[in-house]
Parts: sequence; structure tokens; C-alpha cells
Amino acid sequence: MRGHESSVFSISVHASGRYAITTSSDTAQLWDLDTFQRKRKLNIRQSVGIQKVFFLPLSNTILSCFKDNSIFAWECDTLFCKYQLPAPPESSSIIYKVFAVTRDGRILAAGGKSNHLHLWCLEATQLFRIIQMPTKVRAIRHLEFLPDSFDAGSNQVLGVLSQDGIMRFINVQTCKLLFEIGSLDEGISTSVISPHGRYIASIMENGSLNIYSVQALTQEINKPPPPLVKVIEDLPKNKLNASDVKMMVPSGRVQRPTKSRDSKIQTRILKQDLTGTFENKENELSDGLNKKRLQILLKGYGEYPTKYRMFIWRALLQLPENHTAFSSLIDKGIHEAFINLQKQYPIKSRKLLRVLQRTLSALAHWSAIFSDTPYLPLLAFPFVKLFQNNQLICFEVVATLIINWCQHWFEYFPNPPINILSIIENILAFHDKELLQHFIAHDITSQLYAWPLLETVFSEVLTREEWLKLFDNVFSNHPSFLLMTVVAYNICSRAPLLNCTLKDDFEYFFHHRNNLDINVVIREVYHLMETTPAHIHPDNVLDVFVALTKGQYPIFNQYPKFIVDYQTQERERIRKDELDYLRERQAVEDMHAEVDQQRIKDEAWYQKQELLRKAEETRREMLLQEEEKMMQQRQRLAAVKRELKIKELYLQDAARRRFLKLQQDQREMELQRLDDEIERKVQMRDQEIATTTKDLEMRQLELESQKRLYEKNLTSNQEAIAKEIKEDADAYRRKVDLEEHMFHKLIETGQTQSRKTQKIIEENLAKAEQACLNTDWQIQNLHRQKSNDLQRNEGYREVANLLRKNRRKESEVLNAMMEEEAKKWKEAEEKGFHLRSEKKASALSDESRKWFLQQEMSAALEHAENPCNKGELITLSLLTSENSTASNIKFCFQVSLNRKTREWDSMEQNLIKKVRNLRQRLTEQARERCRTPHLLTM
Repeated sequence: MRGHESSVFSISVHASGRYAITTSSDTAQLWDLDTFQRKRKLNIRQSVGIQKVFFLPLSNTILSCFKDNSIFAWECDTLFCKYQLPAPPESSSIIYKVFAVTRDGRILAAGGKSNHLHLWCLEATQLFRIIQMPTKVRAIRHLEFLPDSFDAGSNQVLGVLSQDGIMRFINVQTCKLLFEIGSLDEGISTSVISPHGRYIASIMENGSLNIYSVQALTQEINKPPPPLVKVIEDLPKNKLNASDVKMMVPSGRVQRPTKSRDSKIQTRILKQDLTGTFENKENELSDGLNKKRLQILLKGYGEYPTKYRMFIWRALLQLPENHTAFSSLIDKGIHEAFINLQKQYPIKSRKLLRVLQRTLSALAHWSAIFSDTPYLPLLAFPFVKLFQNNQLICFEVVATLIINWCQHWFEYFPNPPINILSIIENILAFHDKELLQHFIAHDITSQLYAWPLLETVFSEVLTREEWLKLFDNVFSNHPSFLLMTVVAYNICSRAPLLNCTLKDDFEYFFHHRNNLDINVVIREVYHLMETTPAHIHPDNVLDVFVALTKGQYPIFNQYPKFIVDYQTQERERIRKDELDYLRERQAVEDMHAEVDQQRIKDEAWYQKQELLRKAEETRREMLLQEEEKMMQQRQRLAAVKRELKIKELYLQDAARRRFLKLQQDQREMELQRLDDEIERKVQMRDQEIATTTKDLEMRQLELESQKRLYEKNLTSNQEAIAKEIKEDADAYRRKVDLEEHMFHKLIETGQTQSRKTQKIIEENLAKAEQACLNTDWQIQNLHRQKSNDLQRNEGYREVANLLRKNRRKESEVLNAMMEEEAKKWKEAEEKGFHLRSEKKASALSDESRKWFLQQEMSAALEHAENPCNKGELITLSLLTSENSTASNIKFCFQVSLNRKTREWDSMEQNLIKKVRNLRQRLTEQARERCRTPHLLTM
């Protein structure tokens, strides 16, 4: 039940018990207690807090009070705003903190930090009274009305707890302080009043709990006022005559009293006493009521007001309210005759059953005859239901009814009161003889048409309102009125009764409600009271009303005591016999129980033995079944093991194949890598050849340029010679010029030859460097091959180590293969020796090839040096034959290029042969490993 953000400080429950309102400072929520779900929620502004939200008693209205003094009334079902109380006057404006509502929900009392109390009339929605408390009161902490059983919910006494710890009880009508509880030394912290208004429970400031009796506190206040009518009695001896009265009147001016309200009332009453007849003391009731006037009021309206009915009944019956005597009867507990009352009278309400039990037990403890009266619960039930909240009043009403209206009922006990029924029959014979003859003709006695109405006091044939109206008249008249009511009920129902012929119909009629106007019955009762002759009138038999005595209840012994004593003795004897019988029956039952128990034990033992035998057979069968299941499981396990072994072998074979395939892939990858390397070297060789070709072409272009230069020089020489011939005159000069020109030519020729020689030397040096580079590349390739061979050798050794380890682990499995394995390893060692010899041979061939290349390089160098010298001589001797010199140089380069090409081709063929041999050897080794069985374990 969540939803409040702050603490809940108020919970109000509806009178039906179905709904509840929880209130905190920020919200109020309406809950359904049947389902514990929230129905509605009151949301307010934060600036306006909630002071209190609660249900009005005995109504369907919710009252919400806020901190700004606004008060709203809401309908519980629809939550429609019924009304809002207006703002209080400014002269007495207070902030409301505490609230209290009367039991009937008509008056709301509100107070706060002030000594003023505001009384609101909720029906008129207006403030009708402001009460000012004593000056000692500065703030009001708690308000609560004092309940009264006879004010019909219109509570008149209000308890006001102030800041000084004193709770003052005031009358809101007279505004008088009635009494107070608590003191300055022992202040009250909080207080609550019991629902019936008998006790006040207070928690004191020192932590103690005090219980106050309201009756003791109001003992002086509830004293009945002195009667207004005073009876003037005659003098005991001397009688006054007219002359004496005249002499007592003094002469002179008559002094009249001042005209006040009290004197007027006093004068009016005295005038009535002088002019009217004197009334009897029996007409004067407690609480200032008059029986004659109540009878006049009753005849005029037909019933008493609902609001004051209980108060009037208490006054008419003159109940003494003997708390002490009643408490002593209640303290005796539930009478043994009514312990099992629920079995005989199943009442749905547990509270009502408990109150009925206590009331009947109190009556049985008061007089012994009531413990044996079978119709006492029927007689007392309507009064118990009416006064279930006040057991004292209920008991005294029933006791007063028995003493006065049930006179002579117990003289023929345990039979019905024949004398009373005879009176009823005589009255019926006088007033409706035809109906009585109809009863006699169908064998219907007064025990059927009168006694059911008397023993249930008409509660079975009347509704609640009709019954209350009837007993307003019964309690206001002579005890004979109840008997006359029986006759009047029969007379008013004569039409349906005359139509009944079966006894069952008559019984049903007098035990169920009928379509009959109770007002007609009451009028008929008054008519019978007036018209019945005196010799058959029940007034002659029944005594007048007698109230219960104050302090102690009177002794009730109007019954045949010897019958009751005899019944008591017989009941005691029967009880003892029954106890003896019960003891004997208990002993026999114990014996039977022991025999049955022993028989059950024997049967259980035999059954247990039988069950054990069956269980043993079942266990044996289960063992056989389990053994069969175990054999089947073992067979299945063996099959599974075989399948697992086969699967393991298959997996091993697959792993071996996968490993061999991996090795083959690795060898193929190595071969592919070697092929790629060879191809790369071939490409490098082709690139070097192309580069050399380009260099030769560039050299040819240089030679052609030199040829053109030589041709140009020859042309210039020819022009010089032609110029000499033409210039004969200047022979000396031409000769000198020619010699100088030749000298310069010689010098130029020497320089040119030196440059050519330098170029040739540079080319030879480049060739030698290229040869060195080639030799280094070959050496690196050989070293790489050696490293590959070493890696393969290490791989073989690792494989051999793994084989040796696996052989040691699986020595038991491979014992039969040891010889074959030794042979294979010997063959592998021979092949390894052969491989090493091959490697040595390959190394020797590589060395020889290197030596051969070195010899060839040296020869090429020598050959390059010789043509250079020869060319120099040819150049010096033959300056004019430039074409032959260029052709010779070109021839030398061509010869060297062809030789280098042949060397490269031979190297390529040798490498291809080696790669083929290596691939063939690896393939043979792989085939040999596949044929070898011991490699399955890898």
C-alpha cells in the first residue's frame, strides 16, 4: 500500500469496514480493504497542506480539512463535492489543528492554538456556536465526544485536552464544565474514550496509563433533578377550615415577585397543580419524564422518536444500572447450560452470539430456572440484538420484562403457562367466538396460536420497525397489554386464519411474517383494553409494573421450586450417570482401541512382512534386470570402444596422411622457391646481357662519331694541300704552316690515343668488377644451398629424435618392428653418407668451376690487355685507317660477349640438372617414407 512520500499520520476506516483513508502532509489516498488497492488519490498544491481527512460516522461522507482552514465534504462512492464550509469570522479566526464529530455526524468541533472552540452544524453548513474555554487554556491538543447509549448519537459532552495536560469535559449545549481529569503535576499526553462511553484511557506524561470510570466521574452530575410536582399532605391532627385560612392571610399590600423566567415557570406549574387533579407517583419517571405525557405523545404519533427511544425505554423501565451486581454475574462466566448455544442457535455474527451467551448466562446465574427455560434465547434475542453494544442495559431490560410482562409464566414449569393461555383464550372467546370455534374445530389450542407469539415476543412475525413500535406501546402500558396484543393479532388476522384448515398452515402462520398492519393491531389492542369485561380482564391477574431494585437485583422465585430442584437433582443424577456411562464407555472404547490397535499392529506386521517379501522379490528381479542391463551396457561399451579405436586409427591415418601431405607441400614449396630463384637469376642475366648490348650500341655510336671526325679532318687536310698548291708564292710560309699543322696534329693524335687507351682500361676494369660480382653471387648461392642442406639435415635429425621418442613410448607395440626399423635406419644412414659424398662432390665441382672461371677471367683480362697494345700501335702507325681500327675493336667486344654468353648457358644447364636431381631424390625419399610402416605413429 505505497504512494505516500511523507509519513502517514492519520488512518480513518469506513463504518462498513470496506474502505480506509490514509493521510499524510502531502496527499490522502482512498483504499479498498477487500483488494488492498488504491481507488483514488487526493492531490493538492504544495503551499496548502492537509490537516486531516476522515469518514463521518455512520455515513458515506468524507471530510477533508486543510491547513488554510478550508473544509470540504465529499461523497465516498462518486467523490462528488457535496459542500464546503464557509470561512469562520475574523473576530474568532483560528488555525484548525484538531477535530471531533458526534456519533450521528451532525456536529463538527474544531480547535487549534486558541482557547476558542468552533461548533459547526454540518447539515446547515454553518458555524452555530463558539465556545470560549477558561483563560488557562491557550491551545487545544485533542478533541473527542463522550458517547452515550441513550442519546442516539447526538453527543452532548465534549472532552477537550489542552496544553496544560488537563482534559476538561464540557456540555456543548449548556457550555458548563462537567468534570476534568489530569492535573498540572500529572498531565495527560493523549487520551481515548471507549465506544460505549464507560471508560477513558489516558497515557500520562510520566509514561503511566490511567483508566477512568465515566460513571464515577459523572455520579454527582447524573443525579435526577427534584420533581416539579410536590404533593401537599394534610396535617396529621388539626384540619384547617376556611376561617383559619382567612386569618392567616395578612392585610396590606400584596407583594408580587419579580417577573423572571423561573418564576413564570414556577407559577404556571403551581397553577396547574391547583386547578388540576393530583397525579400519582407512578407517573413520575426518572430523568424528569412523565409517563402520562409519554402515553399521550405515543397515541398521537404511534411511536417514540428513534433518536430518543432508548432513553425513553430506560426511563419507562426505570433501569437501576447496577454495574457491580451485573459485573458479579458476568464474572461467573458462561453458564454450563449455554456453552453449546451455537449448536442449537447458529448465529452468523460471533459478537452477537457472545453477547447472547453472556446475557443468558447472567440470567441463569441470577435465577436457576432460566438455565432450564428452553424459550429464553428466543425471548432475549431481539433485545440482545438491539442492545448488543450495552450488555448491562440489555440484561436489565430482559430481567424487567420477565418480572413484569412474564408474570405467572413459570407456575406450570416446564410446561407452557396454562393460566396465561387460558386468559388469552377467554378474551378471544369474548371478542371473536367464531375464530375460537374455528380453532377448536381444527384442534388448534392456545399453545399453537398464542404461545409462539409470547415466547418470541413477536420477533418472528414482525419486522424491526414494527417490533420497536409495538414495544413502545408495551413498555408504556400495563403488563396485560402484551396478552391483549396476542388476542388482537389473532383477531386482525382472522380472515387468513379462517381459511386455514391444516395444522401445518397454522404453525407456519404463527412462526413467519404476515401481511398485517401493526398500527391496526395496536389500535385493536387499545380497543380490547377498554372493552374487555373486568372479570376476564388480565389486569385482575397481573400486578402493576415493578422496577428492578437499586444496588442488588431482586430475588426471582416465582416458579415451582420443587420441580426445578427435582429437575436439578435429576439433571445432576443424569449427569453423574452419564459421566459413569461415559467413563465405562471410555474404558470399553480404550479396550476396543487397544484391541484394534493390537490387531492393526499385527496386520501391519503381517503386511510389512508381506511387503518385505514382495520387496525382496522385486529387488531380486531388479538385480537381474540390472545385471542384464549391465551386460547390455558392457556390450554397447565394447562396441563403442571398438568404434572409438577404429576411429582413432582412422584419425591417426588421416593425421599421417595430412603430415605427409604437409611435408610434400613443403618440398613443393621449396622447389617452387628454387624455380622462382632460378627464374629470377635468368631474368637478371637477361637484364645484364641487354645492358651490355646497350653499352655496345652506345660504343658503336661513339666510334661512328669519331669516324665522322676523322673524315672531317681528312677533308680539312686535303683543302690545306690544295691551298699549298695554289699558293706557290708563299711556299715558305705554307711549309712553315704545314710543319706547324703537322706538329699540332701529332700532339692531338697523341692525346687522342691516350684517351682511347684510358677508355679501354676503364672498360676492362668495369668488366673485371662485373666478373667479381658474378663470382660473389655464385659464392652466395653456394652458401645458400649449403645452409639449405644443413637445415634439411637438422630437420632429418629432429624427425629421427621424434621417431626415437615415439619408439620408446610405444616399445610394447613396436617390438615386432624393431629389426625392420633398424634396417631402415641403416639404409637411411647409408643414404645420408651417400648424400654427404654427393655434397662433397658438388663442393669439389663448385671449386673446380670456380677455378675454371678464375682462369677464364684471367685469360680474358690478358686477351683484353693484348688487343689494347696492338690497337695502340696500329693507331700510331696508321692514322688514316680509322675504319679498320673500329672494326677490330668491335670484333674484340663481340668475341668476349659470345664467350660470356656460353658461360652463362653452361651455368644455367648445370643448375637445372642439379634442381632436377634434387627433386628426384626428394620424391624417392617421400616414397620410401610412405612405404615404411613405423611412420604411422607420427
